[in-house]
Amino acid sequence: MKKTLLILSFLFICIGSFAQSRYISETTKKVVFARDSGVCQCCGSSENLEYDHIMPYSCGGDSSVSNIQLLCRKCNRSKSNSCYCKAHRKKVGIDCCQGETKKKTKTSSKSYSTSAKQCTGTTQKGARCKNRIKHPTGRCHYHR
Repeated sequence: MKKTLLILSFLFICIGSFAQSRYISETTKKVVFARDSGVCQCCGSSENLEYDHIMPYSCGGDSSVSNIQLLCRKCNRSKSNSCYCKAHRKKVGIDCCQGETKKKTKTSSKSYSTSAKQCTGTTQKGARCKNRIKHPTGRCHYHR
């Protein structure tokens, strides 16, 4: 009985982790390649193409056709975990803090996010701030 329970829990964990995975199926890749006409959606290059999550996976983006796009290696690497291609200064994704779910408290009209998100501010060197925030402005105490 304990073995069966152990095996079943292992299977549920495996299935749950596969559902939230970076893996992009071959079918999704073919659909995205055809939809994007085999070119980078930022600069138009057709060399060194990679599949990119429009809303970053780390921010909850999934691997569905609607959240995958083609970017060349240079644009994908400069985009990193943000929504801007720094090489071409062009928006090619969705910011982690956009579209977050909010709930209103009964005692006030202020809305607060239901979970911590990454700060939208940038450091002095131009990198994205790595602080986690819950404040409705989307910025940590350093960037308000």
